Amino acid sequence: MDVVVGRIAKAHGIRGELAVDVRTDSPDQRFKVGAAVTTKLRDGSSRELTIAAARDHSGRLLVRFEEVLTRDVAETLRGALLLADTDTLSPTTDPDEFYDHELAGLRAELLDGTVVGKVVEIVHSPGGELLQLDVEGREVLVPFVRAIVPTVDVAGGRVVLDPPEGLLDAE
Repeated sequence: MDVVVGRIAKAHGIRGELAVDVRTDSPDQRFKVGAAVTTKLRDGSSRELTIAAARDHSGRLLVRFEEVLTRDVAETLRGALLLADTDTLSPTTDPDEFYDHELAGLRAELLDGTVVGKVVEIVHSPGGELLQLDVEGREVLVPFVRAIVPTVDVAGGRVVLDPPEGLLDAE
């Protein structure tokens, strides 16, 4: 299974460097020289790329890939997701940290045990992480904060919600 470790935002400069929005807590490991990543392009196709260099720049990572030598080629990668195999991930040592793939598919239930839906994915936004739930066929975004999601039980296959009034209601 693959996990998203970054998203290519745009080309940078004339030599094929790319600005990457990082989505991993271990960028030094994921974007080290020689590491391979799979890119999932906007058209749905995939391509393997090898990290040639990476450096911090204005809140993003500037990455150069061995296979991308010009800005024109770099432009074709805009919006692509960078994926890593979950088997290569180090186990989390913090009980309050989770990989996105561990949460997707978990049952979402209320404090009293009432099942309200299922976690579809984690949405990373500038304001923080959101759980995207499927609630009776509707997409509902729930802030992934302890006040609203007090319990994450990966082994038990569930997240427990204490939502404010109206959060899960149909509009």
